[in-house]
Amino acid sequence: MTADSTSDTAAVVAASGNAGAAASAAVSASASASAADGTTRGLPGAFMLGSHRVTTPVMLSPMAGVTNWPFRVLCESYGPDGLYVAEMITARALTAHNPKALRLCRFAPSETFRSLQLYGVDPHILEQAAGIVVDNHMADHVDLNFGCPVPKVTRRGGGSALPWKTDLFREIIRKVVHVCAPAGIPVTAKIRVGIDDTHTTFLDAGRIAQDEGCAMVTLHARTTAEYYGGHSDWDRIAQLTQALDIPVFGNGDIWTAEDAIAMAQQTGCAGVAIGRGCQGRPWLFADIRNAFAGSPQRVNPTLGQVGAIIERHAALLVEFYDGDERMAVHDLRKHCAWYLKGFPVGGDVRRQFMECESLDDVHRVVDSLDPDVPFPMQIADKPRGRVRYAKKVRLPYDWLESRTLSDEQRRDLFESDPLDDVY
Repeated sequence: MTADSTSDTAAVVAASGNAGAAASAAVSASASASAADGTTRGLPGAFMLGSHRVTTPVMLSPMAGVTNWPFRVLCESYGPDGLYVAEMITARALTAHNPKALRLCRFAPSETFRSLQLYGVDPHILEQAAGIVVDNHMADHVDLNFGCPVPKVTRRGGGSALPWKTDLFREIIRKVVHVCAPAGIPVTAKIRVGIDDTHTTFLDAGRIAQDEGCAMVTLHARTTAEYYGGHSDWDRIAQLTQALDIPVFGNGDIWTAEDAIAMAQQTGCAGVAIGRGCQGRPWLFADIRNAFAGSPQRVNPTLGQVGAIIERHAALLVEFYDGDERMAVHDLRKHCAWYLKGFPVGGDVRRQFMECESLDDVHRVVDSLDPDVPFPMQIADKPRGRVRYAKKVRLPYDWLESRTLSDEQRRDLFESDPLDDVY
């Protein structure tokens, strides 16, 4: 963070309560002019996603197990004019009306523009899932996942492995756009650079997505083989931006507002997508909103203020789990580890959070914290969440032999969804 950054205490306190609008107003009076100010400084401004205007070009990337509506509401309270996408839903689970999948499709009343991400490998199943979304008015925007690098996904040809098969990639996008477009629902795609440095796919995938009617493409500037390790290659974002006419959002290694500005200036991208950088830091969206507005103001909460956010997050999760406090606080555990990153609280406090079983337990641990401990600025620009390095990519047999599916691969691929077991 910059040396002249200042803590916006009012925003932190407001966001830990119920008033998201109050939080956004307190962040920065100048931020409402972010689109115009950003454009004059060579930064991206507002853009249209279908009929929806996104004033600050920042997006919360969908993250499995993280971006359910409680976390989205917290993030949106700091940057209400961005784009916030729900975590990945498998198309097969949605068509089966799986209860867990349907829970993940829920949105808070405050989410007036609803963004949902679908994942799958079978074009017909994805077409059916998109039809369910449209027929039941479940979302206003559908994102397609072609960026997941997890081995159990790629070994079945899904996620970031799928764009290698250009015929399958094109068929999926064409079918989903065909279903969504008449309803006025924009379709976007999340992709990676490719499988590895020898087998890149991002330029072909971007052009196909554009040709088949996608409204936007988000590029995570790593290959599947790189997973979440090393440094993302922002030059790839610049290449894709120059190659396409539709907006390109950049993703990868945005830990601070200054990183967001740097990516936008270096690549010319239309906006930035935030993933691991906001884990335990929903206020990062306020920082980025301010930065795009030309304001140096930053949110650097004290430990007490972070504790208030933890309690607010816990309460929202109880709502998400229909009053089940135990499930809510179990879900909260991973977030507590992220919230406390860098704070000198010791292993005992961290263990106590991991042992919480109720809201009262969470309150007792939060109440034991020293509220005046300042935010640990020394870790502000450090990686968060998973930092896993290069690994062997698991792919279907002979996957790289051709850019099109063989009949045998098509039969094998569509037998079952590789993520069925998570539901």
